[in-house]
Amino acid sequence: MSASPPPSPALRAPVSGPHSGAGPGPTAAELLEFVRRTAADTDLIAALPLDPEGRTWIRLDGPGGSEAWLIGWPPGTGTGWHDHADSLGAFSTAAGSLKEQSLAVRLPTDGWKTLELAEGVDRSRQLSAGQGRAFGRHHVHEVLNESDTEHAVSVHAYYPPLPRIRRYSRTGAVLRLEHVEHPEDWQ
Repeated sequence: MSASPPPSPALRAPVSGPHSGAGPGPTAAELLEFVRRTAADTDLIAALPLDPEGRTWIRLDGPGGSEAWLIGWPPGTGTGWHDHADSLGAFSTAAGSLKEQSLAVRLPTDGWKTLELAEGVDRSRQLSAGQGRAFGRHHVHEVLNESDTEHAVSVHAYYPPLPRIRRYSRTGAVLRLEHVEHPEDWQ
């Protein structure tokens, strides 16, 4: 599924975090702590309906006004290359295993359509149940469930709530900006 998960008010699950008051938003470390704690909530994870064909999701209330999602990944699914623009983020695997491929380089934020990536910028990590990671603004990555047989489930949080998502295609070292999505595109 190439679009970001749309909100699903009927399935909205309230989950509060330590940073729920007014003031500056949560840090990447606070988002990571939230997604890890939420991924350990077996009742919440079990409430996610799983579809054999496409990703499923429940929108959560993240800490300090952050946007959060519980996402189910059928075998062989992924996000494609994307970033979360000006939002910090974190995700944690709750069940199964996910692979994150990312770029260890900060890309220009605007004003380009095609970039040739230097050698050595690719990073890859496998995140099993209970493992997570935080990332900063403009982090370019893709997340994949490479299993042929098992669903994966993960928890994601972003602050500020996603202002846009940029989608990329990649052929070898060439990264191309394909389109930009805004919240109204996935609601």
